[in-house]
Amino acid sequence: MTLTGAHYIYIAFMFIILIAMLMKKDIIVPCVLGVFCLGLFYKHSTIGAVSAVFNSFIIALGELGPIILIIGVMVALSKSLEERKAINYMVKPFSKVIKNPTTAFFVVGIVMMLLSWFFWPTPAVALVGAIFLPIAINAGLPAIGVAIALNLFGHGLALSTDFIIQGAPSITAGAAGIPVGEVVNEGIILFWVMAIVTISTSFYMLRRDIKNGMFKDELSKVSHEEIKEFSPKAKIATVLVLIGFLADIMCMYAFDLKGGDASALLGGTAVFLLVIIDIINDGKKGLEKICEHITQGFTFGIKIFAIIIPIAGFFYMGEVAPLTSVLGEVLPAGSQGLLSDTGIALAQAVPFNKFAAASIETVVGAITGLDGSGFSGMSLAGSLAAVFGSATGCSVGALSALGQIAAIWVGGGCLVPWALVSAAAICGVSPIDLAKRNFIPVIVGLVVTTLVAVLII
Repeated sequence: MTLTGAHYIYIAFMFIILIAMLMKKDIIVPCVLGVFCLGLFYKHSTIGAVSAVFNSFIIALGELGPIILIIGVMVALSKSLEERKAINYMVKPFSKVIKNPTTAFFVVGIVMMLLSWFFWPTPAVALVGAIFLPIAINAGLPAIGVAIALNLFGHGLALSTDFIIQGAPSITAGAAGIPVGEVVNEGIILFWVMAIVTISTSFYMLRRDIKNGMFKDELSKVSHEEIKEFSPKAKIATVLVLIGFLADIMCMYAFDLKGGDASALLGGTAVFLLVIIDIINDGKKGLEKICEHITQGFTFGIKIFAIIIPIAGFFYMGEVAPLTSVLGEVLPAGSQGLLSDTGIALAQAVPFNKFAAASIETVVGAITGLDGSGFSGMSLAGSLAAVFGSATGCSVGALSALGQIAAIWVGGGCLVPWALVSAAAICGVSPIDLAKRNFIPVIVGLVVTTLVAVLII
Protein backbone atom coordinates (compact mmCIF):
# COMPACT_ATOMS: atom_id res chain seq x y z
CA MET A 1 0.00 0.00 0.00
CA THR A 2 1.49 3.33 -1.14
CA LEU A 3 0.64 6.26 1.09
CA THR A 4 -0.11 9.67 -0.43
CA GLY A 5 0.39 13.15 0.95
CA ALA A 6 -3.13 13.05 2.36
CA HIS A 7 -2.25 9.97 4.41
CA TYR A 8 0.77 11.72 5.91
CA ILE A 9 -1.29 14.84 6.69
CA TYR A 10 -3.84 12.66 8.44
CA ILE A 11 -1.17 10.73 10.38
CA ALA A 12 0.57 13.96 11.43
CA PHE A 13 -2.63 15.46 12.82
CA MET A 14 -3.51 12.20 14.60
CA PHE A 15 -0.20 12.48 16.45
CA ILE A 16 -0.84 16.16 17.21
CA ILE A 17 -4.30 15.31 18.55
CA LEU A 18 -2.92 12.43 20.64
CA ILE A 19 -0.24 14.68 22.15
CA ALA A 20 -2.85 17.33 22.92
CA MET A 21 -5.03 14.73 24.65
CA LEU A 22 -2.07 13.48 26.70
CA MET A 23 -1.42 17.10 27.72
CA LYS A 24 -5.12 17.35 28.70
CA LYS A 25 -5.76 20.08 26.14
CA ASP A 26 -8.90 20.52 24.06
CA ILE A 27 -8.51 19.14 20.55
CA ILE A 28 -11.12 21.01 18.48
CA VAL A 29 -8.54 23.35 16.90
CA PRO A 30 -6.16 20.61 15.64
CA CYS A 31 -9.15 18.64 14.32
CA VAL A 32 -10.42 21.66 12.38
CA LEU A 33 -6.93 22.40 11.06
CA GLY A 34 -6.55 18.77 10.04
CA VAL A 35 -9.67 18.92 7.86
CA PHE A 36 -8.55 22.29 6.49
CA CYS A 37 -5.16 20.88 5.46
CA LEU A 38 -6.80 17.87 3.81
CA GLY A 39 -9.03 20.31 1.94
CA LEU A 40 -6.01 22.29 0.74
CA PHE A 41 -4.31 19.10 -0.41
CA TYR A 42 -7.27 17.86 -2.42
CA LYS A 43 -9.01 21.08 -3.51
CA HIS A 44 -5.90 23.26 -4.04
CA SER A 45 -7.93 26.25 -2.90
CA THR A 46 -8.50 28.09 0.35
CA ILE A 47 -12.21 28.39 -0.37
CA GLY A 48 -12.50 24.64 -0.89
CA ALA A 49 -10.56 23.95 2.30
CA VAL A 50 -12.71 26.32 4.38
CA SER A 51 -15.87 24.77 2.94
CA ALA A 52 -14.54 21.29 3.74
CA VAL A 53 -14.39 22.18 7.44
CA PHE A 54 -18.09 23.04 7.56
CA ASN A 55 -19.05 20.08 5.38
CA SER A 56 -17.17 17.76 7.76
CA PHE A 57 -19.41 19.09 10.55
CA ILE A 58 -22.46 18.20 8.46
CA ILE A 59 -21.15 14.66 7.93
CA ALA A 60 -20.46 14.27 11.66
CA LEU A 61 -23.90 15.62 12.56
CA GLY A 62 -25.52 13.16 10.17
CA GLU A 63 -23.65 10.26 11.75
CA LEU A 64 -24.31 11.37 15.31
CA GLY A 65 -27.86 12.63 14.81
CA PRO A 66 -29.68 9.43 15.84
CA ILE A 67 -27.74 9.31 19.11
CA ILE A 68 -28.54 12.97 19.82
CA LEU A 69 -32.22 12.25 19.31
CA ILE A 70 -32.39 9.13 21.50
CA ILE A 71 -30.54 10.93 24.28
CA GLY A 72 -32.79 13.98 23.92
CA VAL A 73 -36.09 12.08 24.22
CA MET A 74 -34.81 9.92 27.09
CA VAL A 75 -33.68 13.00 29.02
CA ALA A 76 -37.04 14.65 28.29
CA LEU A 77 -38.83 11.63 29.75
CA SER A 78 -36.53 11.58 32.77
CA LYS A 79 -37.26 15.29 33.41
CA SER A 80 -40.97 14.50 33.48
CA LEU A 81 -40.43 11.58 35.85
CA GLU A 82 -38.17 13.62 38.14
CA GLU A 83 -40.87 16.27 38.63
CA ARG A 84 -43.29 13.59 39.90
CA LYS A 85 -40.68 11.77 42.03
CA ALA A 86 -41.41 8.75 39.85
CA ILE A 87 -37.67 8.13 39.37
CA ASN A 88 -37.30 7.77 43.15
CA TYR A 89 -40.17 5.31 43.26
CA MET A 90 -38.81 3.37 40.30
CA VAL A 91 -35.35 2.75 41.75
CA LYS A 92 -36.44 2.17 45.34
CA PRO A 93 -36.31 -1.68 45.08
CA PHE A 94 -32.66 -1.53 43.98
CA SER A 95 -31.65 0.32 47.14
CA LYS A 96 -31.58 -3.02 48.97
CA VAL A 97 -28.78 -4.22 46.68
CA ILE A 98 -26.92 -1.02 45.85
CA LYS A 99 -25.50 0.13 49.18
CA ASN A 100 -22.10 1.60 48.28
CA PRO A 101 -19.99 2.69 45.29
CA THR A 102 -18.66 -0.85 44.69
CA THR A 103 -22.05 -2.54 44.44
CA ALA A 104 -23.38 0.40 42.42
CA PHE A 105 -20.54 0.15 39.89
CA PHE A 106 -20.83 -3.59 39.33
CA VAL A 107 -24.63 -3.86 39.43
CA VAL A 108 -24.91 -1.10 36.82
CA GLY A 109 -22.14 -2.70 34.77
CA ILE A 110 -23.50 -6.25 34.86
CA VAL A 111 -27.05 -5.16 33.96
CA MET A 112 -25.60 -3.10 31.12
CA MET A 113 -23.53 -6.03 29.88
CA LEU A 114 -26.48 -8.44 29.84
CA LEU A 115 -28.79 -6.07 27.98
CA SER A 116 -26.02 -5.11 25.55
CA TRP A 117 -25.39 -8.75 24.65
CA PHE A 118 -28.99 -9.06 23.54
CA PHE A 119 -29.75 -5.59 22.16
CA TRP A 120 -26.36 -3.86 21.72
CA PRO A 121 -25.14 -0.97 23.87
CA THR A 122 -26.74 2.12 22.28
CA PRO A 123 -30.36 1.31 23.20
CA ALA A 124 -29.27 -0.36 26.45
CA VAL A 125 -27.30 2.60 27.78
CA ALA A 126 -30.28 4.96 27.68
CA LEU A 127 -32.49 2.49 29.53
CA VAL A 128 -29.96 1.39 32.17
CA GLY A 129 -28.60 4.90 32.70
CA ALA A 130 -32.01 6.48 33.23
CA ILE A 131 -33.02 3.87 35.81
CA PHE A 132 -29.80 3.39 37.77
CA LEU A 133 -28.12 6.82 37.73
CA PRO A 134 -30.07 8.34 40.67
CA ILE A 135 -29.69 5.40 43.01
CA ALA A 136 -26.02 4.87 42.12
CA ILE A 137 -25.25 8.50 42.96
CA ASN A 138 -27.15 8.18 46.24
CA ALA A 139 -24.98 5.15 47.02
CA GLY A 140 -21.84 7.27 46.66
CA LEU A 141 -20.84 6.52 43.06
CA PRO A 142 -20.26 9.78 41.16
CA ALA A 143 -21.90 10.32 37.77
CA ILE A 144 -18.59 9.74 35.97
CA GLY A 145 -18.39 6.35 37.72
CA VAL A 146 -21.82 5.37 36.41
CA ALA A 147 -20.73 6.45 32.92
CA ILE A 148 -17.56 4.35 33.19
CA ALA A 149 -19.53 1.28 34.24
CA LEU A 150 -22.04 1.72 31.39
CA ASN A 151 -19.23 2.31 28.94
CA LEU A 152 -16.73 -0.43 29.83
CA PHE A 153 -19.26 -3.19 30.43
CA GLY A 154 -21.44 -2.22 27.45
CA HIS A 155 -19.40 -0.67 24.66
CA GLY A 156 -16.29 -2.51 25.78
CA LEU A 157 -16.92 -6.00 27.15
CA ALA A 158 -20.33 -6.75 25.62
CA LEU A 159 -19.71 -5.23 22.19
CA SER A 160 -16.21 -6.68 21.76
CA THR A 161 -17.35 -10.20 22.63
CA ASP A 162 -20.83 -9.99 21.02
CA PHE A 163 -21.56 -13.59 22.01
CA ILE A 164 -25.32 -13.48 21.35
CA ILE A 165 -25.87 -11.41 18.21
CA GLN A 166 -22.36 -12.26 16.88
CA GLY A 167 -22.21 -9.26 14.56
CA ALA A 168 -18.57 -8.42 15.31
CA PRO A 169 -17.14 -11.97 15.19
CA SER A 170 -19.12 -12.69 12.01
CA ILE A 171 -17.46 -9.78 10.19
CA THR A 172 -14.00 -10.67 11.50
CA ALA A 173 -14.37 -14.38 10.78
CA GLY A 174 -15.74 -13.73 7.28
CA ALA A 175 -12.73 -11.60 6.37
CA ALA A 176 -10.35 -14.20 7.83
CA GLY A 177 -12.07 -17.08 6.04
CA ILE A 178 -12.76 -19.08 9.19
CA PRO A 179 -15.96 -20.10 11.08
CA VAL A 180 -17.39 -17.65 13.61
CA GLY A 181 -16.97 -20.22 16.37
CA GLU A 182 -13.23 -20.26 15.81
CA VAL A 183 -12.94 -16.55 16.61
CA VAL A 184 -15.10 -16.90 19.71
CA ASN A 185 -13.55 -20.12 21.04
CA GLU A 186 -9.88 -19.36 20.33
CA GLY A 187 -10.21 -15.78 21.47
CA ILE A 188 -12.21 -16.44 24.64
CA ILE A 189 -9.17 -16.04 26.89
CA LEU A 190 -8.27 -12.74 25.25
CA PHE A 191 -11.81 -11.40 25.54
CA TRP A 192 -11.87 -12.00 29.29
CA VAL A 193 -8.29 -10.87 29.92
CA MET A 194 -9.05 -7.55 28.25
CA ALA A 195 -12.29 -7.11 30.18
CA ILE A 196 -10.94 -8.09 33.59
CA VAL A 197 -7.72 -6.06 33.33
CA THR A 198 -9.39 -2.93 31.94
CA ILE A 199 -12.39 -2.89 34.27
CA SER A 200 -10.27 -3.72 37.34
CA THR A 201 -7.76 -0.98 36.54
CA SER A 202 -10.52 1.54 35.94
CA PHE A 203 -12.38 0.67 39.13
CA TYR A 204 -9.17 0.82 41.19
CA MET A 205 -8.41 4.32 39.87
CA LEU A 206 -12.00 5.45 40.42
CA ARG A 207 -12.17 4.02 43.95
CA ARG A 208 -8.87 5.70 44.79
CA ASP A 209 -10.13 9.08 43.63
CA ILE A 210 -13.38 8.67 45.56
CA LYS A 211 -11.42 7.92 48.76
CA ASN A 212 -9.16 10.92 48.12
CA GLY A 213 -12.19 13.19 48.01
CA MET A 214 -12.02 14.10 44.32
CA PHE A 215 -15.83 13.91 44.04
CA LYS A 216 -16.60 15.23 47.50
CA ASP A 217 -18.32 18.40 46.26
CA GLU A 218 -20.45 16.52 43.75
CA LEU A 219 -21.56 13.85 46.19
CA SER A 220 -22.22 16.35 48.98
CA LYS A 221 -24.95 17.94 46.83
CA VAL A 222 -26.83 14.67 46.57
CA SER A 223 -29.94 14.46 48.68
CA HIS A 224 -30.12 11.28 50.72
CA GLU A 225 -33.60 12.05 52.00
CA GLU A 226 -35.76 8.96 51.70
CA ILE A 227 -39.23 9.53 50.31
CA LYS A 228 -41.66 7.26 52.15
CA GLU A 229 -44.93 8.33 50.55
CA PHE A 230 -45.41 8.60 46.79
CA SER A 231 -48.36 10.10 44.98
CA PRO A 232 -50.65 7.87 42.90
CA LYS A 233 -49.52 9.75 39.80
CA ALA A 234 -45.88 8.84 40.51
CA LYS A 235 -46.86 5.20 40.81
CA ILE A 236 -48.90 5.34 37.61
CA ALA A 237 -45.99 6.92 35.74
CA THR A 238 -43.62 4.23 37.01
CA VAL A 239 -45.97 1.43 35.95
CA LEU A 240 -46.40 2.96 32.50
CA VAL A 241 -42.63 3.27 32.01
CA LEU A 242 -41.97 -0.28 33.15
CA ILE A 243 -44.72 -1.70 30.94
CA GLY A 244 -43.53 0.35 27.97
CA PHE A 245 -39.87 -0.59 28.19
CA LEU A 246 -40.53 -4.23 29.07
CA ALA A 247 -42.74 -4.39 25.97
CA ASP A 248 -39.84 -2.91 23.99
CA ILE A 249 -37.45 -5.56 25.28
CA MET A 250 -39.85 -8.33 24.32
CA CYS A 251 -40.37 -6.81 20.87
CA MET A 252 -36.61 -6.47 20.36
CA TYR A 253 -36.21 -10.14 21.13
CA ALA A 254 -39.29 -11.34 19.21
CA PHE A 255 -38.60 -9.33 16.05
CA ASP A 256 -34.78 -9.47 16.24
CA LEU A 257 -34.43 -5.70 16.52
CA LYS A 258 -30.98 -4.38 17.27
CA GLY A 259 -28.79 -1.35 16.79
CA GLY A 260 -30.63 1.54 15.13
CA ASP A 261 -33.95 -0.32 14.95
CA ALA A 262 -33.88 -1.04 18.68
CA SER A 263 -32.93 2.57 19.45
CA ALA A 264 -35.80 3.84 17.29
CA LEU A 265 -38.30 1.64 19.13
CA LEU A 266 -36.98 2.78 22.49
CA GLY A 267 -37.00 6.45 21.47
CA GLY A 268 -40.51 6.32 20.04
CA THR A 269 -41.79 4.62 23.18
CA ALA A 270 -40.16 7.32 25.31
CA VAL A 271 -41.94 10.04 23.32
CA PHE A 272 -45.36 8.43 23.79
CA LEU A 273 -44.68 7.84 27.49
CA LEU A 274 -43.71 11.48 27.89
CA VAL A 275 -46.94 12.62 26.22
CA ILE A 276 -49.16 10.31 28.29
CA ILE A 277 -47.48 11.05 31.64
CA ASP A 278 -47.48 14.83 31.16
CA ILE A 279 -51.15 14.88 30.12
CA ILE A 280 -52.16 12.65 33.07
CA ASN A 281 -50.28 14.86 35.51
CA ASP A 282 -50.88 18.34 34.12
CA GLY A 283 -54.20 18.08 32.31
CA LYS A 284 -54.85 21.22 30.25
CA LYS A 285 -51.27 22.39 30.80
CA GLY A 286 -49.94 19.03 29.62
CA LEU A 287 -49.25 20.26 26.07
CA GLU A 288 -47.06 23.08 27.40
CA LYS A 289 -45.25 20.66 29.73
CA ILE A 290 -44.53 18.29 26.86
CA CYS A 291 -42.94 21.14 24.87
CA GLU A 292 -40.95 22.21 27.94
CA HIS A 293 -39.56 18.72 28.58
CA ILE A 294 -38.76 18.10 24.90
CA THR A 295 -36.90 21.41 24.81
CA GLN A 296 -34.97 20.50 27.95
CA GLY A 297 -34.06 17.10 26.55
CA PHE A 298 -32.88 18.32 23.15
CA THR A 299 -31.02 21.26 24.68
CA PHE A 300 -29.17 18.82 26.90
CA GLY A 301 -28.32 16.56 23.94
CA ILE A 302 -27.02 19.39 21.75
CA LYS A 303 -24.99 20.82 24.64
CA ILE A 304 -23.26 17.48 25.21
CA PHE A 305 -22.59 16.88 21.51
CA ALA A 306 -21.49 20.41 20.59
CA ILE A 307 -17.84 19.76 21.38
CA ILE A 308 -17.92 16.34 19.74
CA ILE A 309 -19.09 17.28 16.24
CA PRO A 310 -15.92 19.18 15.15
CA ILE A 311 -13.70 16.41 16.55
CA ALA A 312 -15.69 13.66 14.87
CA GLY A 313 -15.59 15.62 11.62
CA PHE A 314 -11.83 15.09 11.37
CA PHE A 315 -11.81 11.41 12.25
CA TYR A 316 -14.66 10.60 9.88
CA MET A 317 -12.35 11.82 7.11
CA GLY A 318 -10.42 8.62 7.71
CA GLU A 319 -13.24 6.64 6.07
CA VAL A 320 -13.95 6.39 2.34
CA ALA A 321 -17.59 7.56 2.23
CA PRO A 322 -17.28 10.70 4.42
CA LEU A 323 -14.03 11.77 2.74
CA THR A 324 -15.46 11.47 -0.76
CA SER A 325 -18.67 13.21 0.33
CA VAL A 326 -16.73 16.23 1.57
CA LEU A 327 -13.83 16.35 -0.89
CA GLY A 328 -15.03 14.38 -3.92
CA GLU A 329 -13.66 11.21 -5.52
CA VAL A 330 -10.12 11.73 -4.32
CA LEU A 331 -8.84 8.35 -3.14
CA PRO A 332 -6.70 6.14 -5.39
CA ALA A 333 -8.06 2.85 -6.70
CA GLY A 334 -7.95 0.09 -4.08
CA SER A 335 -7.87 2.50 -1.13
CA GLN A 336 -9.87 1.49 1.94
CA GLY A 337 -9.71 4.96 3.51
CA LEU A 338 -6.93 6.96 5.14
CA LEU A 339 -7.12 5.03 8.41
CA SER A 340 -7.24 1.53 6.93
CA ASP A 341 -4.55 2.34 4.36
CA THR A 342 -2.26 3.47 7.18
CA GLY A 343 -2.86 0.22 9.06
CA ILE A 344 -2.12 -1.89 5.97
CA ALA A 345 1.09 0.04 5.27
CA LEU A 346 2.21 -0.50 8.86
CA ALA A 347 1.56 -4.22 8.60
CA GLN A 348 3.58 -4.43 5.38
CA ALA A 349 6.52 -2.55 6.87
CA VAL A 350 7.17 -4.87 9.86
CA PRO A 351 8.72 -8.37 9.54
CA PHE A 352 6.60 -11.32 10.69
CA ASN A 353 7.02 -13.23 13.95
CA LYS A 354 4.59 -14.06 16.77
CA PHE A 355 5.30 -10.90 18.73
CA ALA A 356 5.15 -8.66 15.67
CA ALA A 357 1.98 -10.35 14.42
CA ALA A 358 0.15 -9.81 17.72
CA SER A 359 1.45 -6.27 18.16
CA ILE A 360 0.54 -5.18 14.63
CA GLU A 361 -2.90 -6.78 14.92
CA THR A 362 -3.54 -4.73 18.07
CA VAL A 363 -2.15 -1.47 16.70
CA VAL A 364 -3.94 -1.77 13.36
CA GLY A 365 -7.21 -2.66 15.08
CA ALA A 366 -6.84 0.38 17.34
CA ILE A 367 -6.01 2.67 14.41
CA THR A 368 -9.04 1.58 12.40
CA GLY A 369 -11.17 2.13 15.51
CA LEU A 370 -10.28 5.81 15.63
CA ASP A 371 -13.16 6.57 13.28
CA GLY A 372 -15.50 5.97 16.20
CA SER A 373 -17.21 2.91 14.77
CA GLY A 374 -15.08 -0.07 15.74
CA PHE A 375 -16.86 -2.18 13.16
CA SER A 376 -15.22 -0.47 10.18
CA GLY A 377 -11.92 -2.14 11.11
CA MET A 378 -13.31 -5.64 11.54
CA SER A 379 -12.69 -6.75 7.95
CA LEU A 380 -9.13 -5.47 7.97
CA ALA A 381 -8.45 -7.17 11.32
CA GLY A 382 -9.71 -10.48 9.95
CA SER A 383 -7.77 -10.17 6.69
CA LEU A 384 -4.52 -9.37 8.49
CA ALA A 385 -5.07 -12.26 10.90
CA ALA A 386 -5.34 -14.66 7.95
CA VAL A 387 -2.10 -13.30 6.45
CA PHE A 388 -0.22 -13.33 9.75
CA GLY A 389 -1.51 -16.77 10.67
CA SER A 390 -0.30 -18.27 7.39
CA ALA A 391 3.06 -16.54 7.62
CA THR A 392 3.84 -17.47 11.23
CA GLY A 393 1.75 -20.59 11.87
CA CYS A 394 -0.20 -18.75 14.57
CA SER A 395 -3.89 -19.18 15.41
CA VAL A 396 -5.95 -17.16 12.93
CA GLY A 397 -8.93 -17.24 15.27
CA ALA A 398 -6.99 -15.79 18.21
CA LEU A 399 -5.37 -13.11 16.04
CA SER A 400 -8.77 -12.16 14.62
CA ALA A 401 -10.17 -11.87 18.15
CA LEU A 402 -7.21 -9.67 19.15
CA GLY A 403 -7.82 -7.26 16.26
CA GLN A 404 -11.53 -7.25 17.05
CA ILE A 405 -10.84 -6.42 20.70
CA ALA A 406 -8.55 -3.50 19.81
CA ALA A 407 -10.95 -2.02 17.25
CA ILE A 408 -14.00 -2.24 19.52
CA TRP A 409 -12.45 -1.12 22.80
CA VAL A 410 -10.88 1.90 21.06
CA GLY A 411 -13.56 2.79 18.51
CA GLY A 412 -16.68 1.01 19.70
CA GLY A 413 -17.11 3.43 22.52
CA CYS A 414 -14.37 3.51 25.17
CA LEU A 415 -11.64 5.87 23.94
CA VAL A 416 -13.03 7.84 21.01
CA PRO A 417 -15.09 10.65 22.61
CA TRP A 418 -17.92 10.73 20.05
CA ALA A 419 -18.41 6.97 20.30
CA LEU A 420 -18.83 7.00 24.08
CA VAL A 421 -20.98 10.11 24.13
CA SER A 422 -24.22 8.20 24.74
CA ALA A 423 -22.99 6.94 28.12
CA ALA A 424 -21.57 10.35 28.99
CA ALA A 425 -24.74 12.19 27.96
CA ILE A 426 -27.18 10.03 29.92
CA CYS A 427 -25.03 10.62 33.03
CA GLY A 428 -24.55 14.33 32.40
CA VAL A 429 -20.74 14.23 32.22
CA SER A 430 -18.27 15.39 29.59
CA PRO A 431 -17.45 12.74 26.98
CA ILE A 432 -13.91 14.14 26.86
CA ASP A 433 -13.53 13.56 30.61
CA LEU A 434 -14.90 10.04 30.22
CA ALA A 435 -12.44 9.30 27.41
CA LYS A 436 -9.58 10.55 29.59
CA ARG A 437 -10.78 8.33 32.45
CA ASN A 438 -10.80 5.30 30.14
CA PHE A 439 -7.46 5.99 28.47
CA ILE A 440 -5.03 4.39 30.93
CA PRO A 441 -7.23 1.35 31.75
CA VAL A 442 -7.86 0.56 28.07
CA ILE A 443 -4.20 0.96 27.11
CA VAL A 444 -3.13 -1.25 30.03
CA GLY A 445 -5.74 -3.80 28.97
CA LEU A 446 -4.55 -3.80 25.36
CA VAL A 447 -0.90 -4.23 26.37
CA VAL A 448 -1.63 -7.12 28.73
CA THR A 449 -4.00 -8.78 26.26
CA THR A 450 -1.41 -8.51 23.47
CA LEU A 451 1.24 -10.14 25.67
CA VAL A 452 -1.15 -12.95 26.57
CA ALA A 453 -1.93 -13.36 22.87
CA VAL A 454 1.77 -13.87 22.12
CA LEU A 455 1.77 -16.77 24.57
CA ILE A 456 -1.35 -18.54 23.25
CA ILE A 457 -1.26 -18.02 19.47
